[in-house]
Amino acid sequence: MSDLMLLSEAQMRRIKPYFPLSHGIPRVDDRRIISGIVFVIRNGLRWRDAPKEYGPHKTIYNRFIRWSRLGVFSRILAELAARRGKPEQLMIDATHLKAHRTAASLLKKGMFPRRIGRTKGGLNSKLHAVCDGQGRPLIMLLSEGQMSDFRGAALMLKALPKAKAMLADKGYDADWFRNALADRRITACIPSKANRKVPIPHDVVFYKQRHKIENMFGKLKDWRRIHTRYDRCAHTFFSSICIAAAVIFWL
Repeated sequence: MSDLMLLSEAQMRRIKPYFPLSHGIPRVDDRRIISGIVFVIRNGLRWRDAPKEYGPHKTIYNRFIRWSRLGVFSRILAELAARRGKPEQLMIDATHLKAHRTAASLLKKGMFPRRIGRTKGGLNSKLHAVCDGQGRPLIMLLSEGQMSDFRGAALMLKALPKAKAMLADKGYDADWFRNALADRRITACIPSKANRKVPIPHDVVFYKQRHKIENMFGKLKDWRRIHTRYDRCAHTFFSSICIAAAVIFWL
């Protein structure tokens, strides 16, 4: 496997405490199977095209689906991020992720939520994220593509860690959001919209750091199964995002 991706022993030690306990027959080599999952997501492969060195593709796929339903991968990301302590600065933003026709097929009203919606760009999902001052994701939320940034921010508000400042673009310039941050003793660094009657000053130098969260989205989209959504189920696609975020930023 010299030319294939394999998680290191140190990386496995950091995430193994969050694996489900094995009941009955011992699981197939965790390191090999998890590495296979990472390889498929990063390279945008079909599960059946996973290199044989990682083991049977059905084993890799079944492990991914089963652990996604259990919330294992989202828990790993949350725990790894929490280990680094409380951040002093936060950044918030959102980006669209294009939904492939295989993800949007059989999309009908009344079915289980897919977190896929229609915008001017077609069918897509939207990833809302809060990062620390280094551009590392702390909180993420997957929604329909048409959900507003305000709505996403409101849903993540209660999960915000303690911090000194929040950096966001003018799309988040709303009195209720500024007040909510102030209630948490977080200073808002948000440019005022053009239609605000009395502009609110912000730290221009600090605002220049906003590119870090945009860079974060760019790095996530370098993984081909993140850039284009192939998964029908929202929880499996969100698990892919959590895996990519954990490997890129926290392992």
